[in-house]
Order: sequence, then C-alpha cells, then structure tokens
Amino acid sequence: MVKNLILSIIALAILAGCSGKKDKTTEETVEAVPVKVQKLEKTNIAKTLDYTANLQADKQVYYAPAATGRIEKIYVEVGDRIKKGQLLVEMDRTQLVQAEVQLKNLETEYNRAVQLNETGSISKQAYDAAVTQYEVAKANVDFLKENTKMLAPFDGIVTGKYFENGELYTGAAFGGANKPSIIAIEKINLLKAYVNLAEQYYLAVQKGTKVQLKSNIYPDRTFDGTVSIVYPTIDPASRTFTVEIKIPNSDEALRPGMYGTIDFFIGNTETVVAPAIAVLKLQGSNDRYVFLNQGGKAKRVAVKLGRRFEDQVELISDEIHEGDELIVVGQGRLVDGSPLSITK
Repeated sequence: MVKNLILSIIALAILAGCSGKKDKTTEETVEAVPVKVQKLEKTNIAKTLDYTANLQADKQVYYAPAATGRIEKIYVEVGDRIKKGQLLVEMDRTQLVQAEVQLKNLETEYNRAVQLNETGSISKQAYDAAVTQYEVAKANVDFLKENTKMLAPFDGIVTGKYFENGELYTGAAFGGANKPSIIAIEKINLLKAYVNLAEQYYLAVQKGTKVQLKSNIYPDRTFDGTVSIVYPTIDPASRTFTVEIKIPNSDEALRPGMYGTIDFFIGNTETVVAPAIAVLKLQGSNDRYVFLNQGGKAKRVAVKLGRRFEDQVELISDEIHEGDELIVVGQGRLVDGSPLSITK
C-alpha cells in the first residue's frame, strides 16, 4: 500500500511538471508584432477659426429716380457690364425742359440784380429775392438732370431690370424687385461676407486679420481676404459679435449668393502632427485612436483630430507628448499590451 502511495505521488509530480512545461511553452509562442515607429515632434502651425458664410456684392444699388415719371429709354440689359458715369436710364425730359426755361429767365433777372447792386441802385430785399429765386431754380435743374439721365455710380454689372421703355415709374417695387427701382446694379469684383463670431475671439480678431475662403465649387482653390469691419458690440442673446470680410474677386470667379467656409488666421500654435495613416477608427463609431510604443509594448491612446495638412493630421490628447514613439506601420494588428518588434 505504501508502494502504491509512493507511485501515485510520483505520477502526480510528473503530471504537474508536464503541465508547467506546457504553460511555459504557450507563453513562449506569443510572438512580438513587427512594427515601425516615428518619434513625435511639435510643429508650429497657424491657428484658425472656421465659419461658414454667404457672399454678397460689395455694392448693390436698386437704381431709381427720386421722382415718378415716364421712362424714356433703358440702355442696358441684365448681365451687361457697366462703367462709372455710363448712361443707364433716361426719363421723360418734359419737366427738365420747363425748369431749364425758367432758369434761363431767372438768370437774366439775377444778372440785372447783380449789376444794380454794384451801383447801389437796388434795394437789398429785391436783390436777395432775385438771388434766392435763381439759386432755387438752378438747384431744381440740377436735381432733374440727375434724375432724368441716370448715370452709373460705379463699375459693375446689371443684375435686374424691372421696367420697359415707355412704362410709368410709380415709385413702388415692381417686377420682382426688392425695393422701388428700374434696374439693379452690383459691384462684384470685390465681395463681402458677414460672420458672427463667438465673443471669446473678440480680442483675437481685428480689422486687417487675414482670412481664406473655400468654396465647394472650386475644391482646389482658396481665396484670400481680410476683416474690414469689427462691429463694436456683442449680442447678449447669442454672445457673438459681427465682422465684415472683404474678398477681392478680380476674375469674378465668385458670385454673390455663393456659400463658402471662411478660415480666420488668429496666430500660430505648437501642436503634435502625425501621419494620418497612423490613426485608427473604432468600428461603428467616430472614436479615433493610435498606438504608442511604451517599453516594447503597444499602448492604445484615444485621440481627437484637429486640422489636416495633406497627409498629416493634428493629434489632440493629454496622453500624447513630444518625443513619444508613434506606431505608423503594423498598428492594424495590435491590441493594447501587444509585445512589439521595432523594425527600421
């Protein structure tokens, strides 16, 4: 019986020894994953704010005379380019002709009163009356000239025509016009946009701050501009302030009404930038993460993405620091704690 007991103990010892060898072999078969790493460095990049906005013409005029009357002739059509001083619309001249005849008669009386006043042969009251009548008549002629022959106030393009030759302009909005007008003209070689910025940026954005506009219509092109006006008040309801942006448009590639993204450049900042291929995405979510080499083992770190620079992307995380070794090749095979084999 003692012999059997001894044999049982020996058998158990042999089995335990075999089991220990098996576990040790299993541990030894966990192979290190070959990867490549890149040491992270801080890069000086431009700090920007991204907002969206609709573009407007730098100047827009709903052009109409100050008085009602019959339209003699409209010299332009929608789409025509105009030059400053060009004749656009001519109204009926009847009132102007009558005013010019009256001015000519009063001019004769005015000249006679001036001569008599020089010799002291006219009373001051009569002289003042002649001068006043002449100046009023002259101002009336100037007014009618301006409103009979309507000249272009700036270089631009005709964007609306609401009447035809011979029709009566009544002083009311007509034909789809937003305001009382015969035609609408706009200056589009310079555009503007209005953006409402969060109040925390009030000191960062100033007149002259550089901006860039991006439009989906021109995916490979950016348009430079500047902040032209910073409004001096903050809206207490939205906690925002308004800025006006001017964007040169000499080739007229952009048009009023277009929609775009405006980047405000408010200085420079140092940040960690890494190859975009090193960033992995958790399946079924928008969560992003990377792997770092930590003592020969993979460490998974959650990150947020900042600005993108071609094939590089800004990494935002409190766990990532300058000098860390980022795994840039082989990261797809890793889990947190995987042993690593660093290759050149």
